[in-house]
Amino acid sequence: MNHATTKDAPVLTGTELASADDAAAYPPIADYAIVGDCRTVALISRQGSVDWLCMPAISGASVFAALLDRRRGGRFALRPAAPFRTERRYLDGTNVLETTFITAGGRARVIDLMPLRGDAAGLEPERELLRIAEGLEGEVEMEALYDPRPDYARFQPRLTYRGRALGWVFQHRGEAFNLLTELEMRPAPDGPGLVGRTVLRPGERRRMSLSHATRDMLVIPPLGAGADRRMGSIVEWWRAWSGQCSFGGRHREAALRSALTLKLLTCGLSGAVLAAATTSLPEAIGGVRNWDYRFCWLRDAATTLRAFAGIGFRHEGRAYLDWLLHSTRLTQPRLIVLYDVHGRTEHPYLELDHLEGCRGSAPVRVGNNAVEQVQHDVYGSAISASAAWVAGGGRLARDEQRLLVGFGRQVCKTWRQPDSGLWEVPGPPRHYVHSKLMCWSALDDLLALDAAGHIRAPQDLFLRERDALRAAIEENGFQPAPDGSGSYVGAFGEDWADASLLIMARLGFHHARHPRIVGTLARIQRELEREGLLLRYAPEVDGLPSREGAFGICGFWGVELLAMQGRVEEAEALFDRAASLANDVGLLAEEYDPVSGAALGNVPQAFTHAGLISAVLTLDQARKGLP
Repeated sequence: MNHATTKDAPVLTGTELASADDAAAYPPIADYAIVGDCRTVALISRQGSVDWLCMPAISGASVFAALLDRRRGGRFALRPAAPFRTERRYLDGTNVLETTFITAGGRARVIDLMPLRGDAAGLEPERELLRIAEGLEGEVEMEALYDPRPDYARFQPRLTYRGRALGWVFQHRGEAFNLLTELEMRPAPDGPGLVGRTVLRPGERRRMSLSHATRDMLVIPPLGAGADRRMGSIVEWWRAWSGQCSFGGRHREAALRSALTLKLLTCGLSGAVLAAATTSLPEAIGGVRNWDYRFCWLRDAATTLRAFAGIGFRHEGRAYLDWLLHSTRLTQPRLIVLYDVHGRTEHPYLELDHLEGCRGSAPVRVGNNAVEQVQHDVYGSAISASAAWVAGGGRLARDEQRLLVGFGRQVCKTWRQPDSGLWEVPGPPRHYVHSKLMCWSALDDLLALDAAGHIRAPQDLFLRERDALRAAIEENGFQPAPDGSGSYVGAFGEDWADASLLIMARLGFHHARHPRIVGTLARIQRELEREGLLLRYAPEVDGLPSREGAFGICGFWGVELLAMQGRVEEAEALFDRAASLANDVGLLAEEYDPVSGAALGNVPQAFTHAGLISAVLTLDQARKGLP
């Protein structure tokens, strides 16, 4: 049934997209690049298809979700009609994507971007995705498919044509979506949506703009020269932002690309950084390890703040800390595992049974049940982030000082209890060594802040509990080996390797060359390394039916520890291996198949990108001989 209605629309004489991205075939996860406006992002495949876009917010319902269901999800494709190959890049220092298509008859490119609100004078749409196709060489026939499926494809919109100047519009639950285009679009002959074709010659451009409004006036931005000016303005804005990068050492470009990616995952309204842009991309193809990562995990706080502030983006570091301390006030003295970008902790959970999931990996989940878990490590992350800010020359307001001391008191009350741990392993709570370590780190950081005069802490209490934590970890979290070495283990009374313990030296629990740290690294490498990558723990630890890949940030943790031990050449080699997993435009996923190198899990993953920047900084210090 055709749900499009027309007004002054020409009669369709062509055919629908010849393959529509081969609707039944899912591109590899690594095929996706992103553009965004610090409110939401669009994931765009190498084939020129917008397969994931949530409007108006990144954590809201999708408009296009072919990422999770090729047939039902909806997409916005713009690509050559003839067979082609693709080259992609971000324009230098920006998050503006350029995709060049090479066909037998010529070359054309598509530039994708999302203007940031406030970058131009006059009225602006609430959100806009701008796509500009340009001929470069010869003749290239381009084809477009616009097939929106709002509310996670639970709604089939009626597209109404309002003339060339206003374009195609549909409404849904108080939201309006408008497509203005210089391509001649027509209702598809055998399905919903719109299709169109155009021939591009060198220098010719065709522009397409998808704009959005929520219960407000729908502003339709001009195309033509107006669209070109918006593109130029956004390129300038991103380059001005990138120009703040103060890091000039080796791997600068990888670090800057990671910072640009983290900026896209940052909510411009609050400073919060989302874990990833997507939900339910599988950690194991066909398995059940599919989670919604469009939330802010406190576990990421210290690494993300260090990443931003460490290479010059202090405003983003402070904004993130402001969000963190504001959000945690709402639940103090208890901290919640994850928050949304506004600091809210209520996240309704549901499974979308009508979507098949990426490559049949069901269920598709919205919301995350981890919010109900107890994870003691979050206190260490929040306090460590605050301490890192102060170490970089920042200051804490009095209410922030009191807040941090309150978190320390909560650590003293709860650290002896089991929890769900960093990795959120299913099953009953355990006494995870990483959780105890982060509690130790929280009290250690607070005592250091007190000694430097930044806070007023109950020294006797924090000293006593910090020492008790160290004693508990040394007695119950270390497994001696017959050769006298031994290693720290994942949980008290259990004998399994945990890659999260690679950060023990960076937190100052022991020096990097301490025998127990050396032994722990050796065991992790021996038991968890696969093709130069690291699992977070052995597959049998969590009992889930499907296996997972190597965890992205674990490799960068290994880089840092090797560098701190003075093994710089080994650290560089490991960094090169971990960084090589980035796709052609520098984006990193959560996990990777160790054999094929295929990306797994939600993308792009903030934890992995922040880990890369942290590893770059530690490597730079090691090369300079700094402690």
